Amino acid sequence: MKKIMFALVGLMLAFGASAAQFNDGKQFVTLPKPVAGEPQVLEFFSFFCPHCYQFERVYHVSDAVKKNLPADTKVTKYHVDFLGGDFGPVVTHAWAVAMALGVESKVTAPIFDGIQKTQTVTDAASLKDTFIKAAGISSADYDAAWNSFAVKALVAQQQKAASDVNLQGVPAIFVNGKYMVNNGGLDTSSMDNFVADYANVVKFLVEKK
Repeated sequence: MKKIMFALVGLMLAFGASAAQFNDGKQFVTLPKPVAGEPQVLEFFSFFCPHCYQFERVYHVSDAVKKNLPADTKVTKYHVDFLGGDFGPVVTHAWAVAMALGVESKVTAPIFDGIQKTQTVTDAASLKDTFIKAAGISSADYDAAWNSFAVKALVAQQQKAASDVNLQGVPAIFVNGKYMVNNGGLDTSSMDNFVADYANVVKFLVEKK
């Protein structure tokens, strides 16, 4: 019981660091040209990116960010095309299907693991099979969503957003179309500190407006 209490106290202290001063050019950077109309918190990632896998499946940075934000904060994740070769755009399209059907949380882990851990997701067919099993939908539903206007619009939206912010790499988080978290400027003395720092910087930027 004492160990649990100490762990909780440590977590509270880590996230209590939000009062610390975060500086432009260090923990975050201000975009040269703010982008209007972007989601409040926008994360770019790729299922082919090893660092994105670590963020999502090992250190759960995305979960920590979400839990540290006000309940009404909109957090959106976009997939990028520039990794994975010819398969990259296919996976971006599948992610648009996940967004349209609201099953992102169901398919994220299986697709990440299938591409980076078990290498069982290697083409459109195996991606579709993994997706429908994880999401609990039919092949017909997947195909219908894949070919829908809404999904095609989401594909274009993801590509445009990456271009608008001049995205250079992933994982990357942008806030209010104005700021980007500088991964290299965060506390790397321990992974717990890094995750807490990341969550606090995003919260600071959301409140900064």
